[in-house]
Amino acid sequence: MFTLILIVHIIVCLFLVFIVLIQSGKGAELGAAFGGSGQTLFGARGAATVLGKLTTGAAIVFMLTSLSLAVVASKGGSVIKTVPVKTDASAQKNIPQIPVGNGPVQGTQPAAPAVPAAPAK
Repeated sequence: MFTLILIVHIIVCLFLVFIVLIQSGKGAELGAAFGGSGQTLFGARGAATVLGKLTTGAAIVFMLTSLSLAVVASKGGSVIKTVPVKTDASAQKNIPQIPVGNGPVQGTQPAAPAVPAAPAK
């Protein structure tokens, strides 16, 4: 299902880009506002062209496939995988051991957390 929606989404995306690029821009009418007649700049539009209708249809399908992909992807669960939690017994094994004594190593004990020194008076 996800793959089918994704394929339709990509095809509609490419089609939408193509349709928008082959349409003539409205920029020529905007330029007329500074020196020519600008009555049609913000006035009534003519009948919708076939390319305009195709653009609207492709945009609607694009939005529907985008929402569908988001819903289908969210049903799959979180992107973050669950990490097993260590129990106390297994956590004790991973504490770094430091040598005790000045001479040869006589034994090891768990490393103590660093305690800040008291300020001198």
